[in-house]
Amino acid sequence: MASKAVKTTAKAIFEYQYPWKEKLAKRKDELSKGVWGYWNLGAWTPLHISARRRARLRKEVLLAGEDWPYDPERKEMRTKIKGHKCDKISAEKRENTAKLMQRMPDMLLAYKKRKWEKKMKEEDKIYKVREEEKKSK
Repeated sequence: MASKAVKTTAKAIFEYQYPWKEKLAKRKDELSKGVWGYWNLGAWTPLHISARRRARLRKEVLLAGEDWPYDPERKEMRTKIKGHKCDKISAEKRENTAKLMQRMPDMLLAYKKRKWEKKMKEEDKIYKVREEEKKSK
């Protein structure tokens, strides 16, 4: 009989040391729905546990050394560049212009070649048309 009393007392003490386990088991379904709330049939439903109680439970679990799986994944930090956008764009444009100016002689040669080939094709067409006219006369 005494051993039963000791076991019950030990069990009560053990459970009292970890009251967050009961709370966590009780609120597990609600916590898994999200941090702030969830969409239910097209309507936003806030959690039935307040943010203060949720934070307190989270703190107790983390202090006990357990894992808290109900936090949302953290997003990657964005580093926003300081300054005006136009300054950054103008610097990029200047760099691009410098690169294009280095390629400019090749581009001009290619352009002149294309123009010359087009002119030669047109002259060939005119020449062929004249030849056909001479033959038909």
